[in-house]
Amino acid sequence: MSRLAVAAGAAALALAVLAAPAGATNECRGLQVCVPVAGPWVLTSAGAEVQYQLACPRRFVVAGLDAELSVRGIDVSFRGALGSPVNPGITTSTAAVFLGRLVRGASAASFRPHIGCIPASGGGQRVPTAFHVYPPGRPTLPEMSEITVHPGTHRYVRSCAAGERLAGATHAIAFYTATPPSGPLASSVTATQAVKSGRLHVTVRATSAVLEVRAVVQVDLVCVAR
Repeated sequence: MSRLAVAAGAAALALAVLAAPAGATNECRGLQVCVPVAGPWVLTSAGAEVQYQLACPRRFVVAGLDAELSVRGIDVSFRGALGSPVNPGITTSTAAVFLGRLVRGASAASFRPHIGCIPASGGGQRVPTAFHVYPPGRPTLPEMSEITVHPGTHRYVRSCAAGERLAGATHAIAFYTATPPSGPLASSVTATQAVKSGRLHVTVRATSAVLEVRAVVQVDLVCVAR
């Protein structure tokens, strides 16, 4: 689903409260008001965990999650924040980070993340368990950007904002296709990364196969305040 489509869905919801229709995935199950958002097919590989962030429309928070798998041997989870009760706005925020790992199966395995979004109504407050300790917070500041893939070799540089330093980074290759990408399509895009002088350098290589589909490389920076 494109960002324009997501925005259109949010606008329609503002005009009329609609129940999400039943579908193959369950991100909106049990939610009376829900905007479903489907991500692209994210490539996974054996022995390495890939991260992909999927965001709700503005003023919405994640209340449900699901995923489609191209093979059964993909382990998918999501990153949630500590807090009580486990609820939208506390455990989740306006976006969800999916974690995928191929534990068995084909080399061209992929998963498609889904989130169900509800209107934001504020989250709970975290309280320390004792006066001399700190409650869990958010010491890292994730920065996500998406690179549209074009044929050829292209190099990109990403960095944290002023006053922050880069503590880590990941990238994910994804395809906006109706079905999981085939082996040849999946292998048509490669990406490598390296950190130099506090900046992330990403090299993306692609064949002409990407002219027929929309392929992206999502880059996630883990930034820490200095």
